[in-house]
Amino acid sequence: MSAEYRVELYVYDLTKGMARAMSPALLGKQIEGIWHTGIVVYGKEYFFGSMGIEWCPPCGTILGEPNKREFMGETQIPEEVFEEYINGLRESVYAGGSYDLLKHNCNNFSNEVSQFLCGHEIPDYITKLPDEVLSTPLGQALAPMLASMSVTAMDPMHAGRPHNNC
Repeated sequence: MSAEYRVELYVYDLTKGMARAMSPALLGKQIEGIWHTGIVVYGKEYFFGSMGIEWCPPCGTILGEPNKREFMGETQIPEEVFEEYINGLRESVYAGGSYDLLKHNCNNFSNEVSQFLCGHEIPDYITKLPDEVLSTPLGQALAPMLASMSVTAMDPMHAGRPHNNC
Protein backbone atom coordinates (compact mmCIF):
# COMPACT_ATOMS: atom_id res chain seq x y z
CA MET A 1 0.00 0.00 0.00
CA SER A 2 1.39 3.41 -0.99
CA ALA A 3 1.61 6.29 1.46
CA GLU A 4 -0.52 9.35 0.80
CA TYR A 5 0.85 12.85 1.24
CA ARG A 6 -1.27 15.95 1.79
CA VAL A 7 -0.79 18.70 -0.82
CA GLU A 8 -1.69 22.29 0.02
CA LEU A 9 -1.49 25.55 -1.87
CA TYR A 10 -0.31 28.47 0.28
CA VAL A 11 -1.60 31.77 -1.09
CA TYR A 12 0.00 35.09 -0.12
CA ASP A 13 -1.06 38.63 -1.04
CA LEU A 14 2.11 40.46 -2.09
CA THR A 15 0.37 43.79 -1.40
CA LYS A 16 -0.72 42.92 2.16
CA GLY A 17 -4.26 44.18 1.47
CA MET A 18 -3.41 47.25 -0.60
CA ALA A 19 -4.67 45.70 -3.84
CA ARG A 20 -8.12 45.18 -2.35
CA ALA A 21 -8.24 48.72 -0.97
CA MET A 22 -6.77 50.58 -3.93
CA SER A 23 -7.64 48.54 -7.02
CA PRO A 24 -11.07 50.10 -7.68
CA ALA A 25 -9.57 53.60 -7.83
CA LEU A 26 -6.38 52.59 -9.67
CA LEU A 27 -7.58 49.84 -12.00
CA GLY A 28 -11.27 50.60 -12.26
CA LYS A 29 -12.06 47.10 -10.96
CA GLN A 30 -11.81 45.23 -7.69
CA ILE A 31 -9.03 42.69 -7.24
CA GLU A 32 -8.55 40.92 -3.94
CA GLY A 33 -4.75 40.68 -4.02
CA ILE A 34 -1.62 40.13 -6.06
CA TRP A 35 -1.01 36.46 -5.38
CA HIS A 36 2.16 34.54 -4.67
CA THR A 37 1.72 30.80 -4.21
CA GLY A 38 3.74 27.86 -3.00
CA ILE A 39 2.99 24.14 -2.88
CA VAL A 40 3.37 22.50 0.52
CA VAL A 41 4.08 18.78 0.47
CA TYR A 42 6.48 16.43 2.31
CA GLY A 43 6.88 19.06 5.05
CA LYS A 44 8.34 21.67 2.65
CA GLU A 45 7.03 24.71 0.81
CA TYR A 46 8.15 24.75 -2.85
CA PHE A 47 7.95 27.94 -4.89
CA PHE A 48 9.43 29.62 -7.94
CA GLY A 49 11.10 33.03 -7.97
CA SER A 50 13.94 34.90 -9.60
CA MET A 51 16.47 32.41 -8.19
CA GLY A 52 14.57 29.50 -9.72
CA ILE A 53 12.79 26.78 -7.75
CA GLU A 54 13.36 27.05 -4.01
CA TRP A 55 11.99 25.36 -0.94
CA CYS A 56 11.79 26.27 2.72
CA PRO A 57 9.86 25.16 5.78
CA PRO A 58 6.16 26.01 5.44
CA CYS A 59 5.71 29.78 5.97
CA GLY A 60 9.49 30.25 5.66
CA THR A 61 9.43 32.85 2.90
CA ILE A 62 9.80 36.54 3.61
CA LEU A 63 5.99 36.73 3.38
CA GLY A 64 5.39 34.84 6.65
CA GLU A 65 1.89 33.46 7.21
CA PRO A 66 -0.23 32.78 4.09
CA ASN A 67 -3.54 34.59 3.56
CA LYS A 68 -5.16 31.32 2.52
CA ARG A 69 -4.39 27.61 2.53
CA GLU A 70 -6.15 25.57 -0.09
CA PHE A 71 -6.26 21.79 0.14
CA MET A 72 -5.34 20.51 -3.32
CA GLY A 73 -5.60 16.81 -2.59
CA GLU A 74 -3.45 13.85 -1.73
CA THR A 75 -0.64 12.32 -3.72
CA GLN A 76 0.89 8.87 -3.66
CA ILE A 77 4.00 10.06 -5.49
CA PRO A 78 7.04 9.29 -3.32
CA GLU A 79 9.19 12.26 -2.28
CA GLU A 80 12.20 10.90 -4.18
CA VAL A 81 10.22 10.82 -7.45
CA PHE A 82 8.94 14.34 -6.78
CA GLU A 83 12.49 15.60 -6.15
CA GLU A 84 13.59 14.14 -9.51
CA TYR A 85 10.66 15.92 -11.17
CA ILE A 86 11.54 19.22 -9.43
CA ASN A 87 15.20 18.90 -10.42
CA GLY A 88 14.12 18.40 -14.04
CA LEU A 89 11.97 21.54 -13.90
CA ARG A 90 14.80 23.45 -12.17
CA GLU A 91 17.14 22.63 -15.07
CA SER A 92 14.64 23.48 -17.81
CA VAL A 93 11.35 25.35 -17.65
CA TYR A 94 11.82 26.93 -14.19
CA ALA A 95 15.54 27.73 -14.23
CA GLY A 96 16.84 30.74 -12.34
CA GLY A 97 16.55 33.88 -14.39
CA SER A 98 13.44 32.73 -16.28
CA TYR A 99 11.01 34.28 -13.78
CA ASP A 100 8.52 36.90 -15.02
CA LEU A 101 5.83 38.10 -12.58
CA LEU A 102 3.22 38.41 -15.31
CA LYS A 103 3.98 35.53 -17.69
CA HIS A 104 6.14 32.86 -16.00
CA ASN A 105 5.73 33.03 -12.25
CA CYS A 106 5.19 31.21 -8.99
CA ASN A 107 1.54 30.61 -9.85
CA ASN A 108 2.42 28.93 -13.15
CA PHE A 109 4.85 26.74 -11.19
CA SER A 110 2.30 25.91 -8.47
CA ASN A 111 -0.28 25.08 -11.13
CA GLU A 112 2.09 22.69 -12.92
CA VAL A 113 3.19 21.02 -9.67
CA SER A 114 -0.41 20.63 -8.49
CA GLN A 115 -1.31 18.93 -11.76
CA PHE A 116 1.68 16.59 -11.38
CA LEU A 117 0.90 15.69 -7.77
CA CYS A 118 -2.91 15.78 -7.67
CA GLY A 119 -4.12 15.88 -11.27
CA HIS A 120 -5.84 19.27 -11.14
CA GLU A 121 -5.11 22.96 -11.48
CA ILE A 122 -4.94 25.67 -8.84
CA PRO A 123 -7.91 28.10 -8.66
CA ASP A 124 -8.62 30.40 -11.62
CA TYR A 125 -8.75 33.54 -9.46
CA ILE A 126 -4.97 33.10 -9.13
CA THR A 127 -3.95 32.04 -12.62
CA LYS A 128 -6.12 34.59 -14.45
CA LEU A 129 -5.08 37.61 -12.36
CA PRO A 130 -2.18 38.81 -14.59
CA ASP A 131 -4.48 39.04 -17.62
CA GLU A 132 -7.10 40.83 -15.53
CA VAL A 133 -4.58 43.44 -14.34
CA LEU A 134 -2.99 43.83 -17.78
CA SER A 135 -6.42 44.50 -19.30
CA THR A 136 -6.44 47.89 -17.53
CA PRO A 137 -4.56 51.04 -18.62
CA LEU A 138 -2.61 51.21 -15.34
CA GLY A 139 -1.75 47.51 -15.59
CA GLN A 140 -0.25 48.13 -19.02
CA ALA A 141 1.72 51.11 -17.67
CA LEU A 142 3.04 49.14 -14.65
CA ALA A 143 3.86 45.96 -16.58
CA PRO A 144 7.63 46.63 -16.89
CA MET A 145 7.99 47.28 -13.14
CA LEU A 146 5.76 44.35 -12.14
CA ALA A 147 7.74 41.94 -14.32
CA SER A 148 10.82 42.42 -12.13
CA MET A 149 9.17 41.57 -8.77
CA SER A 150 9.91 38.25 -7.02
CA VAL A 151 9.80 36.39 -3.67
CA THR A 152 12.65 34.54 -1.96
CA ALA A 153 13.15 32.41 1.10
CA MET A 154 14.19 34.23 4.23
CA ASP A 155 17.77 35.37 4.06
CA PRO A 156 20.41 33.88 6.40
CA MET A 157 20.09 36.94 8.68
CA HIS A 158 16.56 35.76 9.54
CA ALA A 159 17.15 32.00 9.44
CA GLY A 160 17.69 31.69 13.19
CA ARG A 161 14.65 33.73 14.12
CA PRO A 162 11.39 31.98 14.82
CA HIS A 163 8.81 32.53 12.12
CA ASN A 164 5.07 32.04 12.14
CA ASN A 165 4.51 28.39 12.95
CA CYS A 166 1.77 27.95 10.45
